Amino acid sequence: MKRYLYAFASCLLLQTSISKSFAQKSDAVKIVKDPKENKFDVTIGGRFFTSFLYPGSIEKPVLYPIHSSNGTEVTRGFPLRTKAGDPTDHPHHLGLWFNFENVNGLDFWNNSYAIPAEKKNLYGWIKTDKILKTSSGDKGVIAYHANWTNQKNEVLLEETTNYEFSGKGNQRIIDRTTTLKAVTQVVFKDAKDGLLGLRVAHALEIPAKEDQKFTDDKGNVTVVKAGTDKIPNGNYITSEGKQGNDAWSTRAAWCKVYGKMGNDSVSISIIDHPSNPNYPTFWHARGYGLFAANPLGEKIFTNDKSAKNLTLKPGDSVTFKYRVLIEEGKQSTTADQLNKVAADFGKR
Repeated sequence: MKRYLYAFASCLLLQTSISKSFAQKSDAVKIVKDPKENKFDVTIGGRFFTSFLYPGSIEKPVLYPIHSSNGTEVTRGFPLRTKAGDPTDHPHHLGLWFNFENVNGLDFWNNSYAIPAEKKNLYGWIKTDKILKTSSGDKGVIAYHANWTNQKNEVLLEETTNYEFSGKGNQRIIDRTTTLKAVTQVVFKDAKDGLLGLRVAHALEIPAKEDQKFTDDKGNVTVVKAGTDKIPNGNYITSEGKQGNDAWSTRAAWCKVYGKMGNDSVSISIIDHPSNPNYPTFWHARGYGLFAANPLGEKIFTNDKSAKNLTLKPGDSVTFKYRVLIEEGKQSTTADQLNKVAADFGKR
């Protein structure tokens, strides 16, 4: 009986703790432009949260690095600032980004500094040309305009993205709304690599049960032997109850990766929006640390049973909305609580 009462009390304490986190007043968000770089820093409650980077040396704008409320870096450091133990595969996996593998035959997803010059014509580039708005307060905002171009600088798509940052207690939230407007006829041909991507910190990877082989964009192969890497301790869970590597290729309204970093539990949840094309999204969630929502990869995710090609005529547009929830503490939100967060986000 004592054991039952203790467990019941612990459960109540967990629910109360998380409920308080949701009810707390929002922390102040500050957006500050770096005077020397194409970069904005975002602080929440006086602590660094993330930076919006859009230099010409990176093939797309990104949020990098991303921190939890306690200052834990939840994204991989490589390739900009490699940390001890960082895997060095997939150099195009940088922070949080948004692009796609096949847009009129151009690969925007896999483009990086590692692509040889003679092959760059096969890849697209997202170039930020205007900062439309920044504001600080209970919520911070960064809005920008960018062009999806080929290597001749011909524009395929105009992108308008609005980032909204907020936080309270042990939670940090990124709301991203992106509208893509076609300048010419554009076809997003069903492909595996897309659309909203995040490369998580090494500790949040799933422990490998088999040897893993990684090939970078130059063809170099790295093999990690199973059981030799003791850092990863992460796991995935979706709104449909899929866990671990079984989350990959399945559809769900949200997916969460979680694990222990230091003494705390850290989790990152990506929430799909009901207005997005092909809702609920497929999850391109890999154990080695790639965490992506891709509604346009239906063919590979269904073993060729169906496909989802998106065509935009000149002047047509499409909008995608996502929420990213980052938490650190002794516990993270339950599935029921994430369902409520998703329902609230779906009303926006």
